Amino acid sequence: MASFIDLFAGDITTQLLKLLVLVANTVYSCKGIAERLITMIRDVQPTIKEIQYSGVELSNHRQTQLRGFFEILEKARKLCEKVLRCRRWNLKHVYHANKMKDLEKNISRFLNSQILLFVLAEVCHLRVNGDRIERNMDRLLSERNDSLSFPETVMEVERVSNPWIQMVGLDLGKRKVKEMMFKFTDTYLFGISGMSGSGKTTLAKELSRDVDVRGLFKNKVLFLIVSRSPNFESLEFCIREFLNDGVQQRKLVILDDVWTRESLDKLLSKIRGSTTLVVSRSKLADPRTTYNVELLKEDEAMSLLCLYAFDHKSPPSPFNKNLVKQVVDECKGLPLSLKVLGASLKNKPERYWEGVVNRLLRGEAADETHESRVFSHMEESLENLEPKLRECFLDMGAFPEDKKIPLYVLTNVWVERHDIDEETAFSFVLRLADKNLLTIVKNPRFGDVHIGYYDVFVTQHDVLRDLALHMSNRVDVNRRERLLMPKREPMLPREWEKNNDEPFDAKIVSLHTGEMDEMDWFDMDLPKAEVLILNFSSDNYVLPPFIGKMSRLRVLVIINNGMSPARLHGFSIVANLAKLRSLWLERIHVPKFTSSTIPLNKLQKMHLIFCKVNNSFDQTSFDISQIFPSLSDLTIDHCDDLVELNSIFGITSLNSLSITNCPRILELPKNLSNLQSLERLRLYACPELISLPVEICELPCLKYVDISQCVSLIYLPEKFGKLGKLEKIDMRECSLLGLPSSVAALVSLRHVVCDEETSSMWEKVKKIVPELCIEVAKKCFTVDWLDD
Repeated sequence: MASFIDLFAGDITTQLLKLLVLVANTVYSCKGIAERLITMIRDVQPTIKEIQYSGVELSNHRQTQLRGFFEILEKARKLCEKVLRCRRWNLKHVYHANKMKDLEKNISRFLNSQILLFVLAEVCHLRVNGDRIERNMDRLLSERNDSLSFPETVMEVERVSNPWIQMVGLDLGKRKVKEMMFKFTDTYLFGISGMSGSGKTTLAKELSRDVDVRGLFKNKVLFLIVSRSPNFESLEFCIREFLNDGVQQRKLVILDDVWTRESLDKLLSKIRGSTTLVVSRSKLADPRTTYNVELLKEDEAMSLLCLYAFDHKSPPSPFNKNLVKQVVDECKGLPLSLKVLGASLKNKPERYWEGVVNRLLRGEAADETHESRVFSHMEESLENLEPKLRECFLDMGAFPEDKKIPLYVLTNVWVERHDIDEETAFSFVLRLADKNLLTIVKNPRFGDVHIGYYDVFVTQHDVLRDLALHMSNRVDVNRRERLLMPKREPMLPREWEKNNDEPFDAKIVSLHTGEMDEMDWFDMDLPKAEVLILNFSSDNYVLPPFIGKMSRLRVLVIINNGMSPARLHGFSIVANLAKLRSLWLERIHVPKFTSSTIPLNKLQKMHLIFCKVNNSFDQTSFDISQIFPSLSDLTIDHCDDLVELNSIFGITSLNSLSITNCPRILELPKNLSNLQSLERLRLYACPELISLPVEICELPCLKYVDISQCVSLIYLPEKFGKLGKLEKIDMRECSLLGLPSSVAALVSLRHVVCDEETSSMWEKVKKIVPELCIEVAKKCFTVDWLDD
């Protein structure tokens, strides 16, 4: 029976769906019928998959019933091909439409007979009684039964029969999941989570056969595929048959390929009293009882690719091992990518491998098989995302590979690009992380409503980034919404230069080069660009002259990835950007501001990270607020030559001010009291700061103060209690000798973060302010910022 299903179900349903979509989109007279047939076939596919991979041998009667159904589907497939061959409307279309109506009736009649449900019941019955348990489970290559979508590729990959293949990289995952199950014996829901193609299903299947797991549940283990469009009637029937077998003991139900929490909850209501292992691209179980699938280590990745490409765990002599390593490196430990690329490179000469490496380095698919098996498979993860969240995912292709992305830069791009607020952008980060589409680099302060996100980072797997690039580049270069360079190049892409005779529609532009001078740029017209990200590595950099024409630009990010700050040339052109709202400079010599500097009237946010400020903010000859009349958020971080701050405190529009990791700051100016709108003041890690001016007590809106790691600061101003709106103060790793008596008047204070030595001082205050929460912080030493 298995071979019969392989030959018919997997091939016919997939081909028929593709043809029906084409008919619905191109043949008006058949559109309605084709759309109804698409719905029918998609609804029944999960049931067919469950039967197909059950390993159960059905009775001749059931096989005859299924054969009749597949013959109807085959007729529908051939009819669709005939319809599509009729290029222009004629009487044949009417004839074919009538034929399709007849086939629709036949398919509907078969489905209404519920024969498939009876077949599935027979499958479950045979499974539960152990007559023929899942002999075909190894038939699936990846976590999502992709043979239905891409049968040709799976057949090619499955020719690799080496017994090592299924075991590569599984030991760690099996051990960790088993540890959870044996440790949390009172827990009824466990999870396996990971990005698309990471091997979740392979791991789950190995666990379903594992001796220890089967021993724990006395061989009562059921493996079900839920899928994106679940057939709840058949799934619930299988669960009911499995649980109601007359044996009163705890059982294990493995739910694979669960897409939504709603689907899980609906099935969990039928599995009360037994253990469930949910396998999903999203994080659906408690984090304590969820194993996040780890990608393969370098040696494991090499072994897996070589097993598919060479039938051995290492490249044969004299094959170029460096070529193999380059392919492995581009897969970044993702099992699906390694398997597909290994199979597609089997028996290919080294010259072909070189072409594959070059395409992968450009963020392109290696070949048609790689595109269909990897990119299309992973793109399914995006189909359930709301449109705006999906667009935000695609925006991440604008950032360089293998680099941590400052969370602030990412969310700010989303805020300005998609007209959402910061809270929504933050929620998008969490939602993408829950779906394993990005990773949040752990930070003890992450999620605090008061802190900024410039020192919090996210990362993204390179294959996901390649997917974003691939999806963004599907249209002609001039029509793309995102104009992105996939990797660092000495010059801009030739394709752009060849098409620069007409405007580009891009709204996000990302350039990644080395040192550029004026002659290296060619003209580009980018009238719709809203975000420009410039990544480079050099000591000198001439800004592209076409920036001056980007009249809609709202976000400008300039990041030097070199070892020392770069000198920018042509920065004055930024003054032409009348709508610029956000400016991020990293490892740059900040241009000197003078009274003749043209104001940036709309600029609201400015971040200077690892910059040389060159006394830009030590100005007394003119009012710097005239250059930044709307600036509300200023961050200066790791700027080791920052000494004087006089002019900064003249920017009265500031709402948030962060001066952090600046070792030469000795004191704050007395005109601090000018900042009457200031709500957040961060002075984190300024080790030479010896005091806070009494003028800080005159800030009526101040809600948050961070003086962490200001190790020379030993006192707070005596009138500190005048800060009536202060909600939180962070003073971890400070050396305060005492608190002023006035702190008892901080009526809005709700949260203090401090060391254990300081906590006793605040305990006395808590007797007066009982709602005060005193958090004793753990010492946290990190050099994550070095790995940037």
